[in-house]
Amino acid sequence: MTAEVWILGGTGRSARAIATELLRRGIAPTLIGRDATRLSAAAATIGGRVHTVVARSLEEAADEIRRRRPAVVINTVGPFGATAEPIIRACLPASHYVDLANDVGAVSAVLNLHEAAVSAGRSLVTGAGFGVTATESVVVKLCADRPAPSDVRVDMVPSLAIEAGRLGEALAATILEGLPGVEGGGRFEGRRYRDGRLAPARLAGDALTLTLPDGSSVTTAGMPLGELVAAQRASGAPSVIAASSEAPTAPIARAFLPFAASLLSIAALRSFAVRRLAAVQVKARPRPREHSWGHARITWPDGTVREGWLRLGDAQDFTGAVPAEVARRLLAGEGRPGASFPAALFGPSLAESCGADYVLAGLPSA
Repeated sequence: MTAEVWILGGTGRSARAIATELLRRGIAPTLIGRDATRLSAAAATIGGRVHTVVARSLEEAADEIRRRRPAVVINTVGPFGATAEPIIRACLPASHYVDLANDVGAVSAVLNLHEAAVSAGRSLVTGAGFGVTATESVVVKLCADRPAPSDVRVDMVPSLAIEAGRLGEALAATILEGLPGVEGGGRFEGRRYRDGRLAPARLAGDALTLTLPDGSSVTTAGMPLGELVAAQRASGAPSVIAASSEAPTAPIARAFLPFAASLLSIAALRSFAVRRLAAVQVKARPRPREHSWGHARITWPDGTVREGWLRLGDAQDFTGAVPAEVARRLLAGEGRPGASFPAALFGPSLAESCGADYVLAGLPSA
């Protein structure tokens, strides 16, 4: 076993899932967090050979990374728009970097550091969680050996069991901070690609009811998610929409969104909302359906249409497996320098290595 993979946010659910998957791959993880007692408890819950490092702030964590130079750093701490760049700067030139970012701004910030990563000879992998990896993998699979399509729509349909507990400031900030500094629209507007560029889109617009391969149905709607950028880069399509079953689709909720967005543009109200949301106690609940799904529908200029799905179990389990498998491959020297999304770097087989399988309309499944 090695102790070369560090996980920031080491007491969180995602970090614990990643650590468990690393141990399954023969890699001893190191959990990084602010509280020694909670870190020890998390390590004991995981079992196996788990190391811990106490860092009471993001700056302390960055200093420890510079000093101890782990081979791979996995960042699970949001909002990633605030945490990714300082941790990446600490990682280079010695460490590879992996994160779970899933909004347009955060993943774009990592991709903008591509040249720095190339110069350092290290890999930066962003979006190594359910939403980006599940949908991007289908796009890569469907677009293999094909010219660039004209239109792409991707939909993420997660199913995961919810743990009881406080929502927390990091997740609350990720939800409510919007898209500061992202081109193509306002901070609290949606995004899509039009003519190959980011453009404004209505939050929770483009609602669509999908019939899943198991015969059930679900409604998804547009959200400015990291898979939007991943799908456009993987396909080269000028027109791309990303949607989620987690977006509000009820008419009243959709009508209220523009008003809520206007309130969040006021900094004091946004800070208050983050504090209140962070304090919310979430009740435990089982996952709502047997499978989670990533979906893509792709249209080419000649009228050809391909549609495919990635089928997996609990979305949280997949979010544990993907960073662990990415880290294993990086340790084995299978990556390449630069900034990438997971399937762009390792291909559609990455998702299969993490327990998923493809359901492709009119195409062989493997």
